[in-house]
Amino acid sequence: MTGGALRLDRILRPDGVRVQSAAPSKRRLFADLAEMAQSCWGLDPARVAEALAEREALGPTGVGHGVALPHARIDGLDRVRGLFLRLDRPLDFDAVDRLPVDLVFCLLAPASAGVEHLRALALVSRTMRNPAICQKLRANSDPATLHTILTEGPTDLAA
Repeated sequence: MTGGALRLDRILRPDGVRVQSAAPSKRRLFADLAEMAQSCWGLDPARVAEALAEREALGPTGVGHGVALPHARIDGLDRVRGLFLRLDRPLDFDAVDRLPVDLVFCLLAPASAGVEHLRALALVSRTMRNPAICQKLRANSDPATLHTILTEGPTDLAA
């Protein structure tokens, strides 16, 4: 993204936020995220699920404190896009702190994205490391409220 601050409201649309009771496995979670990517942007769900699984095979994206940040590069995307999923029942995600995950912020970037993808990942990581934001996310089940909580957060002011 050129020309200014990177903001979560430019990455995450309201229809890219969902609450669901559970995901029985990472594979199912990635399939659920892929279905969301299809409904939001018309992406091929099989390709998205495969790209997320391939990235996860390089190392778990569970960053601790119940948060996972799965991400992948996808052909056909015009810019970095985000999806957020809150699970009522946490999923064992092989996170760094071994705690199960209930807050999942997925980033999908164009195959050619370089710095933009890294800036978006850093912004999402900073947002999801904020204990107050995570507490609010866990205390609400309305997707519109969750979207507001996420998009009122910090911006990336890097040039």
